[in-house]
Amino acid sequence: MTTTISNSILSASIKHSGAELFSIKNNQNNEYIWEGNPDFWGKHSPVLFPIVGTLKNNSYKINDKEYHLPRHGFARDLEFELIDKSENRVVFSLQSSTETLTKYPFEFELQLIYTLNESSLTLEYKVINKGDTTMPFSIGAHPAIALPGNFDDYALEFEKEEALKYYILENDLISSQTKILETTHNIVPLNYELFKNDALIFKTLESKSLTILKDSKPYVKVAYNDFPSLGIWTKENAPFICIEPWLGYSDTDENSGDLYKKEGILTLEENKNFSAKFSITIL
Repeated sequence: MTTTISNSILSASIKHSGAELFSIKNNQNNEYIWEGNPDFWGKHSPVLFPIVGTLKNNSYKINDKEYHLPRHGFARDLEFELIDKSENRVVFSLQSSTETLTKYPFEFELQLIYTLNESSLTLEYKVINKGDTTMPFSIGAHPAIALPGNFDDYALEFEKEEALKYYILENDLISSQTKILETTHNIVPLNYELFKNDALIFKTLESKSLTILKDSKPYVKVAYNDFPSLGIWTKENAPFICIEPWLGYSDTDENSGDLYKKEGILTLEENKNFSAKFSITIL
């Protein structure tokens, strides 16, 4: 099943499976979200919960009991319930279940709230701890922006001038090796060589927005004020770029396995709520 919201400028379509955004079109019918061709990558904009990235040995411990979670968690693969809808806003909900409790022993509700406002789509993630213990979690976004034409015609413009230090992945885990992403006036021309070692992982950034330029002109802006970390990723010859606001990231080799002690993890007390949002603006 799918649900579409719209205003006079944009429409956005969301699958109930994973509450995954799969389309943003303007009123000229131009598509801005990657089509999901499985020859490159079969998703569009999955939610990453209750972890972001990869756990060491795909496992973690709570009170000395071992659990297993796949890369980026399980929410993206589960069916969400549509709980509210208006013309330009929709709310999806995922509740913990017998299935999720075997992988993640916490009672929760995860809401994804999509709102259109003029030429922007805001995605809000709301996490509710419905249990009686403090809940550790991470959450992140993974929207793939379609880049029609020549990949080399695009560039990334960061909001601020800063040293763009990113971490190198090794076997899907964050290594101690870092590099500085070279810029000219905050701009990084896109080329596939940048991603030869997988995603660029920025643990912290001063920039809270990033603009994709096409032929040096603004194309799409992603603003992520609530998210301290960012991933940027594509695949060889794929006509998309993923701009991924994160609260959390992959383990390192030194990780103890205790989820409460995981670098970048958030904790939410019983009966408390957490929310974070980011926006995609069509320029």
